[in-house]
Formats: sequence, C-alpha cells, structure tokens
Amino acid sequence: MILRTRTLRTHLAVPLAAVLVAAAATGAAASSLSRSTSAAPPASAPALAADSVAAQYPVPGTVLGSGGWQVLSSAKTSSSGTQISAPGFSTSGWLPVTNDDGGAPGTEIEALLQNGACPDVYYSTNMKTCFGYESSIGADTVAQFDVPWWYRTDFTADLASGQYANLVVNGIVGAADVWVDGHEVATQSTVEGAYTRYTFNVTGDLVKGTNTLALEVHPNDPNTMLTLDDVDWNQIPPDNNTGIQMPLQLLTSDALSNADAHVVESNSADLSSSALTVKTNVTNHTASSQTGVVDATITPPSGSSASPITVQQTVTVPANTTQTVSFTPADYSALTIAHPAVWWPYQMGAQPLYGLTTSVTQGTTTSTSTTGTFGIRTVTSSLVGAGPVDENGVRQYKINGVAFVARGGGFSPDLFLHYSAADIAKQIAIMKNMGVNMIRLEGHFMPDDFYQQMDQAGIMIDSGYQCCDAWGNNLSGNLLTVATNSALAIGQDEVDHPSVVTFAWSDNAPGSADAKDTLAAFAQADFDVPVVASAEENSVSPLGDSGEKEGPYDWVPPNYWYDTTHNQPDDNQTNAGGSWGFDSEQSAGDTIPTLDSINRFLSPAEQSKLWQSPTYNQYHANYETGHGDYEFGTLYYFDQALDNRFGTPTSLDQYVEDGQVQNYENTRAQFEAFLDHSTNTDTPSTGTLYWQVNKGWPSLLWDLYNEDGDQAGSYYGTKEANQTLHALYALDNGTVTLDNLGGATQTGLSVESKVYNLSGTVLDDQTAGGVSLASQQVKNKVLTPKVPAKVTSKSSATTYFVELTLRQNGNVVDRNVYWESTYPDEVNWTATMDGENAGTYATMTQYADLQGLNSLAAGSVTASDVTTASKVGPDGSDTVTSATLTNASTKTVAFFLRTDLRRGSASGTPQSGDNEVASALWNDDDITLFPGESETVSVTYKASDLDGATPVISLSGWNIAAQNLAAPAPTS
Repeated sequence: MILRTRTLRTHLAVPLAAVLVAAAATGAAASSLSRSTSAAPPASAPALAADSVAAQYPVPGTVLGSGGWQVLSSAKTSSSGTQISAPGFSTSGWLPVTNDDGGAPGTEIEALLQNGACPDVYYSTNMKTCFGYESSIGADTVAQFDVPWWYRTDFTADLASGQYANLVVNGIVGAADVWVDGHEVATQSTVEGAYTRYTFNVTGDLVKGTNTLALEVHPNDPNTMLTLDDVDWNQIPPDNNTGIQMPLQLLTSDALSNADAHVVESNSADLSSSALTVKTNVTNHTASSQTGVVDATITPPSGSSASPITVQQTVTVPANTTQTVSFTPADYSALTIAHPAVWWPYQMGAQPLYGLTTSVTQGTTTSTSTTGTFGIRTVTSSLVGAGPVDENGVRQYKINGVAFVARGGGFSPDLFLHYSAADIAKQIAIMKNMGVNMIRLEGHFMPDDFYQQMDQAGIMIDSGYQCCDAWGNNLSGNLLTVATNSALAIGQDEVDHPSVVTFAWSDNAPGSADAKDTLAAFAQADFDVPVVASAEENSVSPLGDSGEKEGPYDWVPPNYWYDTTHNQPDDNQTNAGGSWGFDSEQSAGDTIPTLDSINRFLSPAEQSKLWQSPTYNQYHANYETGHGDYEFGTLYYFDQALDNRFGTPTSLDQYVEDGQVQNYENTRAQFEAFLDHSTNTDTPSTGTLYWQVNKGWPSLLWDLYNEDGDQAGSYYGTKEANQTLHALYALDNGTVTLDNLGGATQTGLSVESKVYNLSGTVLDDQTAGGVSLASQQVKNKVLTPKVPAKVTSKSSATTYFVELTLRQNGNVVDRNVYWESTYPDEVNWTATMDGENAGTYATMTQYADLQGLNSLAAGSVTASDVTTASKVGPDGSDTVTSATLTNASTKTVAFFLRTDLRRGSASGTPQSGDNEVASALWNDDDITLFPGESETVSVTYKASDLDGATPVISLSGWNIAAQNLAAPAPTS
C-alpha cells in the first residue's frame, strides 16, 4: 500500500514454467519442506475446527499445541532454553494460551488478551492504555514487547523402532530460537520470516512419553525482517504482531514419508479435457536406499457420477534424499479427464473441487498420507488497450478464456492475527452479498482454511507481497535467502487453490535477483499463475511491465471515477485513479459506520469530535496525524466535501446520515465506472480493488464493511453496483449502461429510466426493450435520460433524481436511484495531478450542491406482507424475513430508507442496548421510493442469533420518521 518511497518507472509477467530450480535438500539440517492440501468440507459444512487442522497444511504432520501453550516474557524468567524446554519444567505464573482455528497460538498481545489483560481492546483508546503505543512502522519501542517472549508446549511422540520425527516450523513473526527436550535445534539466525518453512530432524531428541517444544521468539521489525505489518491501515499493535501465526507440526514417519502432493493441470483451450499430472515428494530418512509404493487417488466433485482415478508406482529413493514422484498422463491415461468439472468465480459459474489423496507404503504399512482438493481452471493475463493514457497497455485477466472486470478490495486479517474460521465464513457471506469477486492479500498470507473457504466460495485472490517495509527493498544476502524460502513455501501453500489467480509485488518491483529466485521457487512448487512485477506501473526482467496502478486514497467526488484522460507515467501511474486500466488499490478514503457500529467502538468524546472537528486525529483512523498527501489520521477531506455538498451537520445523527449517502454514491460510482468503461478500445478499465474491503479492527478509514460486519452506505453502494444484472447511469455522458456479470446469457431484458424533481414529479420517462446480454457483456448508451440543464451559479442549483428499473420478462431485477445536482462536482485536475505525491485526494474547483435534499418534505412509508420463513443458505443462514415497503405519499420522495434487523418483542419494541442481529444480510438497503412506489426487502439470518427474541425490522430514512415493525417469529 502507501507510505511509499518513489521509484523510477521501469517496465512487464511471464510463465513460471520456464524457470527451474533444484529440489530442496532434506536431512538433519533445516530445509524448505513441501505441501499437501486437504479435503475441504462441502459448502454447507461448518468451517474447520482447530483440532482438525493437521491435514490442511503442506506437511501432513500433527499440529502441536492442541493441548495448549504457556507463554511468558523473557523479562519475567531467568531460566534458560535448556531448562524451559525440559519436560516437567514448572510454568506456574505463565499465560495459558490455546491455538486458534489456524492451529497457532498467535501473538504476544493475543496471549495477553486470552488472559483478560484488556477486556474491551477494540473500544476507544483501550489498546493504547493497556499495551502502549507504536508511532511508526519499525523496531518495537514498547518496553514489555522489546524483549523476546517464550512459547512452550508439551506433546507425546512415542516413536516405534525405525520411525523418524521431523519438526516443521511454518514461519515466525520475528525470529526464534527453537528448543526440544533441552536441546537447541535452531537459532534465530535460521528461523526467520513470517512465511518461511523449515524442518528439523528431532528423532534423536525425543523421549518416550512427554516431550517439550519451546521457542524464544524475538521481536519483529518489519523494516529489517521479511515478516508482516499493517502499513498505515490501522493503529500498530504494540507488540508488532510478534509471535506464532502459523502452526508448528510434528511429522512422524517410517523410513519413507511424502509431502507436497499437488496437481499440475494441462487444460485444452475449450476446457473439453484436462490432462493432470500428480506429484508428491518422497523423502528417505535413512542412510540406505529404500523402496516403497506411492499411491494417488483423484476423486470427482460432490454430485458427480464419475469414478475415482487411482494410480500407483513403485519408487526407490536413495539414502537421505528427497525425490519427486510424478504420475503423468503419458504413463497413466486415466489422468486425462474428458469434460472436467470446471471451477469458476461464483457469479460466473459453479465451484466444483476434486479430491486428491496420496500415500507412501512399505510392505503392508502406510507411513504417511496426504489429503487435499484442487479445482480445474485456466487463468491467463496480458496487457491490452495500449493507447495515449498508457502506451504499454493495461493488465487484464481471463478465467477459462473469459475476460472479466475484477471488482473487490484489499483484505485485512484480524489486527492481532487471531484466525477464526467462523469469522471468515461470515465475511465471505458478506462479500458475496456485496457482489465482489476478488480480494487482494497484500503481504498477509493466511492459514490454509482461509484458501479452502475461498475455493468453495468462488472468490478470487490476488496474492502478493507487501509494500513499505523490508519486502519492498532490493534484497540480497540473508534476506534474499529468506525471500526465496518464503516464495517456495507460499507457492506450495497456494498451488492447488483455484481461488488464487495471480501473484504480485506491491509498490516497488523486486530487484532482479529477488525476481529470479522467486520465479525459480514458484516453478519448483509448480505454482503457475500470472506473476506481476508491481501493484504500480513498474517492471523488472523477465516479468516486464505490470500494467497496474494505485490510488487515490482520500476523498474524490463520484464523477472522478469516470475520468479516462489523466495519468502519471513519471510517477508509476499512482493516484491516476479514473476508470481505465487495473487499479490494485483505490478508494475515496474514509468510511462512516452506522450508529450501531459507532457506539461499539467510539467513546462519547470521540463521537462528538467525529461530527464537530474535521482536524481531530481519530485513533480508529490510523496512527498518522494531520491530513495531506499520505496522511490519513483525520477525516478532513471527507468532512470538507460533506459540509460543502450537503451542508454542515448540526448533530451526530445528521453527520452519520449524510456520511452514509456520501459513501454510498462514491463506492457505487467507483465500481460502476470500471464496468461502464470496460468496453473502451483504448485503455479499457479491467479491474478496481477498493482500498480496503474490510478491516481487522473497528475503523473509520478504508473499508466496505467494518470489523463487526457493519454494512454502512459504502457497503450498499458497492452491492448495488455489483448486481449480477444491473443498470447504471454513467456520470460522464449521462447515458444508461446495462451489464451482465453472470455466467449465462440473459434475454427478455428491458430498462426504464425516469427523471424526478424533489417533489417526485416525473420529468422524463424512457424505456428500451428486447435486450439480451451475454455473460460479462456490458452494453453502453442504451438510453439517454433528459435531465435538467447544468448551471454555473450555485444559487441557481437544483437537485433531481434519476431512477433506473431493469426488468426481465416483466419482473423487476434491479432498481438504481441517483441524486444529482445541476451544479455538479468539478475536479481541478491540474492541482490534483501535479506534484510527486499529488492525487491522493481531489482538489476541487467546485463541490456539487446537493443541499436541496434537505428541503425534502417529511414522508410516510408503510409496511405490508411482513413474513418470516425457513430458508437454508450456504452462508449458514436458516431464516428469511421479508416486508413490502410503500411510499404512501403522493408528493414526497422517501429518500435513502434504511432497514435493520433487531432483537425485540412481539409488540415491535427493540431490546435495549446492542440489539442488531449479527448474521443479517439484506437483499437491498439504503433505497429510495418515489410517490406510490413499493419494494419488497428481505433479510436472511440465523434464527439462533435472535436469542429467543422476536425479529423486529427498524426502518428510518433521510426524511422518514423512525419506526419499528414486528415480524412473525421463526418456527422451530
């Protein structure tokens, strides 16, 4: 992301298969190990529990620490590693910690939180009060975290005669000295890097019965270590995330073991066949040659009538060697599958997953086995649309030969790196309801359950490294070694996950040595997705020009997104954010949550500052102070726009309401503009990733939904723009565009545009019918609504509405309402684009005057047909409540109606306190109804979240008095 140091523009993505690297050596010393995926549960199954993590990781070992860990600062013990790692060592006074759903004990703050050190760490400035404060990315400056911390756990490993044991360390945030049963098996000079993988032969260290693993974890410094941080996304956790994010494992085997089982696909261009090569690495742990039988079975997706495919071969592995065993279609014809079940992103098709199991056997004894899944799909990428805005062309992706517009955002994990499978399932449901199809993982690689859930959901992943810390440097020496190890582990982790469709560096392109070694490591892992040099327009050999850009990051008006003429070729195409090309991270900055969410994390004093002081440094923005280029600690530019466009608010309620409207129109415009301009011949728009889709803690900055799942105006603006069948009003030329984001051709479409004044009087009414749209087709200029003329004087400004109604065979499938001013927003492009750090926000010539909305007469909305029924959804929901809302007025527009589902009583009274139903997902919200108009809204949720209460729909709006509607209770 940002906080960037500028680099000179250079120039390009090549297949990984052209680059080869020797297999990693194994044995008593540390080495990189390989992966195996595991069988994922069906889409309707609950997410994985912590005790079932073992089979999900690249090495099929047992996850350590399932019985708990003991954690303590080294400042509180004088005992040595020899003593602490001895079985039976007393841990009286240590912090007991349990593994999360990813199979790891987590960070130092996580250990403190599990022991009640800060009961409401997300609220106000509690984190700072409890743990201290970090003011910049770098070495830890908080005393209690500026020392190593000990992590200790016991385990049982009763090895039989002839068996071997290897300890697998899947990365450390910071670095670690590793001890087993009183013996130091590795030092921090070896075990470094958040995403590395090391294996150590500990066969001779283990004893019968209880054994002990202890790690002395040294403080993380993202500026000198290849670990992780949150750049400027949040407050910095005072421990710098130091700790154990990924599981530690014990691989127990006989003479032979296998790992890194995966599938290499060779798909025909029309996907009528797929030739599959199965690979697994077999290691001989002994000093003599060993022979065994390797089996592999591919099982068809659930519901398929196809039969499993089983192949087998006998292998002989030399002493102390790892050998790759391959099953090729040339040798095993059954591995060529006719008419395979093809994986698609969720709006474009289904997500079938094949199963893969492998094992190695000697005699009648199976030593080790792996389980995993994979999806058959083809991903390609190229530069397209070279023209005057970008002479090199822009990055475009195709899935299974079909071009699509990438629409999504940057994903942020929990601030304290606590992994919850249930929380990820909840977030996936939110993202799918919002219609985004891609997330970007910038420098935060996740536990395997995360990728499995994304595979099942059909949400694509733009994976890659982080900016603004050690990852962005020109690496050499030990850091280059760690980077190469990391690349191999990441490639092994992600190779069989069809959701991972590309990989990129962030702001800076890598150095030539880093690029070469990373590509070689990816090739060794058979990780063959498009690899991009930079999230900005940079290049490195042999990757070439990235074809991507970044920014803006702070407030810009909705019509900014439709710009197609401004660029910054001398500044890596940064903050040239209009709808052309592929923008890897961009947004209009701050997000105003709903009052429900605000009350959960902002103190009364902070709430007061929120609407009264644009220059106040909000702790829940980030750690920066002030405002300006790449400073985001205040809501200054958002507030300036709000005051000028809607009028200065006189209360918190009004500020929040205005903020919902301003966020809605902006996120909708961003995504719609990129869809609208995807048909441009010169420099088409190919993708926009909102910065960011979520946050790992409650935030006022850069999110489409908040940490608590809050779905504010930014969420529903995005949801409207990304409807599978959609009509949009292009803000650059005033025409109507239709798009089909689904996987099949849609026919029988008609679109009606109506223009209204503030009283709800129709000024223009047009219809176009007989329209059909192929999959991913965008059809421009279907209608041109006649709208009031622009004026040059703000005193003459009027506000009007444009309503688009898309029907299929006469049934409404999409409603989309715009509020526009005859005195529109105008960007001062010279001032906005000038200067090295310019463009993070828009410098305005004039703000739109939308204050006519404040003159809307009070309206009345009635509800009818309020029902509750059972409806099982793939997101775990089991209940749906619906209501038909009608604008009862003949002369008043019911503007920006908000519905929420609450726990309440049969009389329709919400419970006191925080009464929102957390799992609620609405089919539409923040809607506008014209006189006499109706819309049926529905919400799906888990009935258990009602806690026995009655579902109550709360309804409010810009000019509508709040009311509550009791719904029938769910039946058991």
